Amino acid sequence: MGEQLDFWCILCDNINMKTVYVGMSGGVDSSVSALILKQLGYKVVGVYMKNWSQDLPGMKCPWAEDLADAKRVAVRLGIDFLVWDFEEAYREKVVEYMLDEFRKGNTPNPDIMCNQEIKFKLFYEKAMEEGADFIATGHYARTKNGILMRAVDENKDQTYFLYRISEEALEHTLFPIGGMLKPEVKKLAAENGLHNAYKKESMGVCFVGEVGMKDFLKEYIDVEPGEIREIETEKVLGYHEGAVFYTIGQRHGLYIAAEVPYYVVKKDVERNIVYVSKNLNEGHLWTKDIVLRDVIIRTQPKKQVLVRLRHRAPLIPATFDGDTLRFEREVKRPAAGQSAVLYDDEICLGGGIIV
Repeated sequence: MGEQLDFWCILCDNINMKTVYVGMSGGVDSSVSALILKQLGYKVVGVYMKNWSQDLPGMKCPWAEDLADAKRVAVRLGIDFLVWDFEEAYREKVVEYMLDEFRKGNTPNPDIMCNQEIKFKLFYEKAMEEGADFIATGHYARTKNGILMRAVDENKDQTYFLYRISEEALEHTLFPIGGMLKPEVKKLAAENGLHNAYKKESMGVCFVGEVGMKDFLKEYIDVEPGEIREIETEKVLGYHEGAVFYTIGQRHGLYIAAEVPYYVVKKDVERNIVYVSKNLNEGHLWTKDIVLRDVIIRTQPKKQVLVRLRHRAPLIPATFDGDTLRFEREVKRPAAGQSAVLYDDEICLGGGIIV
């Protein structure tokens, strides 16, 4: 609790009648962020970012319900509330990027691109133009003097998704719940009469809601069935709906009649072939070196860094030379298109996209 109070004291240093625009998604985390800032004395303006509203066959986009939840919280808190339409930019900067990466055979992370291009660029820039001193979101992270730091709740820490944010945006960003644990956030919401205190967290595609990525991609990418082959023998074991739907290390959804599990170890997108193996030590599944592209580093790291290869994955020591990570022991090869994020203890240094 003491650490949480210290964290809130840092937020208090910024007040002096400052205005903060809070991105409110309708969920409990962003709602409590607005609540905390209001209680601390900021002039708070809630903003719902309308990024996606399209329904797909059998899949209803939840944006209207989320908007209603966010507006209801704003009324409860007595704060101004705005709706900003970023749908066109979102489709261009996030959705088209994601689809293009899948077509290349990669496995992108749209949440990371959404943070880079929408929440901490378009939203940030528009808020500053409107007269805001700060923006805030319900992410589990912390900042100090423009430095991005891991959240107190290690299980909820979201710096993996935030590593591409610019230094300028970070200097004007507040993460009010970064010093709290998730149960504390829910409790604070309930104590203050927020109706969404125990609202179920959204899963699936970040902007569509309860929709699997495969179902979403089928609406936008032309694919054809292809062979699933055993990599050691080239034997055809079954057939798939499209190689772009599969990722390295995947076990489920292969539809192979076998007594032991098989794992995806390689994809040939041009020939539309998925290669699998039942050998967990198969060479394509492991590596000591990972090459990165589109690297963003805010603070020049030491040669020795800690690396997170996916959200909630353990931090692994590695050496870093600017675009290549080298590990002392072999690690499971992450899918191309995912991100490797670098840390120095609590500080998020930046990262890059895996080749």
